Amino acid sequence: MTHPTEHSLVQGGRSAALATACVRGGVAAGLGLGALAVLVTAAWISSPYPDGGPGGALHVASGLWLLAHGVDLVRTDTLSGLPAPLGIAPMLLAALPVWLVHRAARDTLDPGDDGDRPRPSPSGTVAAVAGGYLLVAAVVVVYSESGPLPADLITAGLWLPAVVLGAAGAGVWTALGRPLPGQRQAAAALRATGLGLVTLCGGGAVLAAVSLAWHAGEAQAAFTGLAGEWSGRAAVLLLVLALLPNAAVWGAAYGLGPGFTLGTGVLATPLGLAGDPAVPAFPLLAALPAEGRGTWVHWAAAAVPLAATLVQGWRVGRTAKGWPARDAALTALASAWGCGAAVAVLAAAAGGPLGSGRLSAFGPVWWQAGAATVLWGACLGVPVALTVRAWGRRALRPKPLPLSVPAPASVPVPASVSASASASASARTGIGEPFDLETQPDAAPDAAPGGPAPQATGTDPGTPAAVTRPSAPTPVPAPAPALDLDLDDDPGYEPYDYLPAAWEPSPPPPDTKT
Repeated sequence: MTHPTEHSLVQGGRSAALATACVRGGVAAGLGLGALAVLVTAAWISSPYPDGGPGGALHVASGLWLLAHGVDLVRTDTLSGLPAPLGIAPMLLAALPVWLVHRAARDTLDPGDDGDRPRPSPSGTVAAVAGGYLLVAAVVVVYSESGPLPADLITAGLWLPAVVLGAAGAGVWTALGRPLPGQRQAAAALRATGLGLVTLCGGGAVLAAVSLAWHAGEAQAAFTGLAGEWSGRAAVLLLVLALLPNAAVWGAAYGLGPGFTLGTGVLATPLGLAGDPAVPAFPLLAALPAEGRGTWVHWAAAAVPLAATLVQGWRVGRTAKGWPARDAALTALASAWGCGAAVAVLAAAAGGPLGSGRLSAFGPVWWQAGAATVLWGACLGVPVALTVRAWGRRALRPKPLPLSVPAPASVPVPASVSASASASASARTGIGEPFDLETQPDAAPDAAPGGPAPQATGTDPGTPAAVTRPSAPTPVPAPAPALDLDLDDDPGYEPYDYLPAAWEPSPPPPDTKT
C-alpha cells in the first residue's frame, strides 16, 4: 500500500488551483458577454421596428463584446455591397471585460480568509486565467463569422490576447501589493509616468467638454436627427457615453500638436483644419474645430501637455532631491518615454477605421501622438526636474554655524579693590572671615549695601573679628552691578609708573603688632 507524499499532495493542490483559475477566466468572459447580451436584447425589444430576430441581437452583442477588446469588425450590409471595416472601439465599453479579468486574476492569487489553500504561481495565474478567458473568446469569434458583424481575424489574434494578458497581469500585480521595481530610478519614473498620463488625459477631457459646450447647438441637432423615438435616442446616448474616453484621448492628441485625422488627407491640429473632412452626423463629432487656420483659442490647447509635463517633471525633481543630476535627468527622460508609450497605446485604441475609402483613417495617429509626448517630456520635463531638484537641494544645505566671540581680556584690579570686594561678599553671606590687618591696616570691613552689619565681639585688638551668624539663613541676593569705584579716594591706593617684574621680590609688609 502506497501513501501519498507531501510533494504529490502539493502538486495536486497546485493543479487544482490552476484548473480553478482557468474556470474563473471562463466565467469572467461569460459574465461580460452576458451583460452586453442583456443590454442589446433590451434595446431590441424596446425598438418599435425590431428586425433580425433574437439571433441578430445575439450576433450584435458578440460583435460589440469583441469590439470592446480592440477587435475590428467587418460590416457586410453596406449600401455599396462591399465590406467596410469598423475599428473604433468604445473605450468605456471595454471597462467591464477588463475589470472582470482583473478581478478573476486577483481573487485567484489572493488567499483571502482561507490562507491554507494552495495557490498557483503569479505566472501560472496569468496563464490560467487568460487561457480560460481566451477559450470563450475563440468560441465567440467563430460564432460572429455567421452574423452581420464578423470579426477580423488578424486583429482578433493580436489585440484580444494582449488585452486579456494585460488585465490578468494587472490583477496579479494588485494581489501582490502593487510592488514597484527595486531600483529607485525606475520606481520614480513609473510614478511620474502615471501622474503625467492622468493629467494629460484629464486635460484632454476638459478640452473635449469645452468644445462640445461651445458647439452645443450642432450637437443637439445631430442627436435629434439620428433618432426620433425614445428608444433610439437612449441607444445613441449610451453610445455617446461609451465614446467619452475616446474623446478625451482625441483632445489630448490635439493639444500635443499632431492632432487627429478626419479621413484620408484631412488633419485637425491647433494650427488649423486642413482638407475637407468626411465625418458622419454624430453628437461628439460636432465638437470638431471649424475649417481654416487656428486662432489663439485653438493654440490654448497646448496648455494641456504643458501642465502634464510640468507635473511630471515636478514629481521627478521632488523625488530626486538627494540624487546626482545625471540620475535625475535620466529618470525624467525615462518617464517621458514611458508616458509616450502609454499615449501611443491609447491613441491606437481610440482611433481606427470607420469604413472604406476616405473613412479608412479616423482618429489620432498612434506613433505621432507617442513621439510628441516624448518630445514634450524631453524638452521641458527634464529641465523642470533638474530645476526642482536644485531648489530642493537648496533647502537641504546645512546652515553655517555662528562664529565664536572671544572673551574680553581681564583687567588687573588693585589689591585694595579686590580685598574690599571680598569683605563685601563675606558680609553678604554672613560667614566670618579673618581680616589681614597687616595688608590693610587702614581699611575697615564695610558692610555690603543693604546687608546686615557685622558685629565684632572681644576686646583683644589682635584677635580676629568674629561675625555673629544670623539665626536664620538669609537669601542670597542677585549679583550687584559693577561698582564705579574712584581709586583716587582710596587711602590705600598708590599709583605706580611701571609693573614689577616677576623675579623682583615684593617688599615685606610693615609690622603693625609692635
